[in-house]
Amino acid sequence: MTITYRNITPADNAPLAAIIRNGIEQLGLPTEGTAHSDATTDDLYSHFKKFGSAYIVVEANGEVMGGCGIYPTDGLPGNYAELVRFFLHESARGKNIGKYLMRECEKLALTKGYTHLYLESFPDMKAAIHLYETFGYSLLNKPIGNSGHYACNVWMLKELE
Repeated sequence: MTITYRNITPADNAPLAAIIRNGIEQLGLPTEGTAHSDATTDDLYSHFKKFGSAYIVVEANGEVMGGCGIYPTDGLPGNYAELVRFFLHESARGKNIGKYLMRECEKLALTKGYTHLYLESFPDMKAAIHLYETFGYSLLNKPIGNSGHYACNVWMLKELE
């Protein structure tokens, strides 16, 4: 299997939206108040044109398998970004792809001047939470910023080095 990583393109919108929504549905997570119902999920390419944002897409043998991004979410301190839309197709999980995406997003955040990465998740996303903890993210008692994803109930933060 040939794995490649690259910046998002307009052609990635539909496959990424499907991966994100399928991932949320497979875990039985709320569809309202999450990326599932967020209108920007259908046009991530345009969403990630915002200054200070970036999105990395992973492909296996030319097929989009997921991705992850950083985004200057409204309401976050000026030197914070949010780690967002981190979803992989089930066939891409458990292959260290997530670890690679985490490292690359953290590097991107540093190059864009961010000192912290914030994220929102769910307790049922056990593998993701474990990955975040492995990378040094700490649990918060409440959300920061205004992502609009009010259903999320796990909030984590990492100071970048």
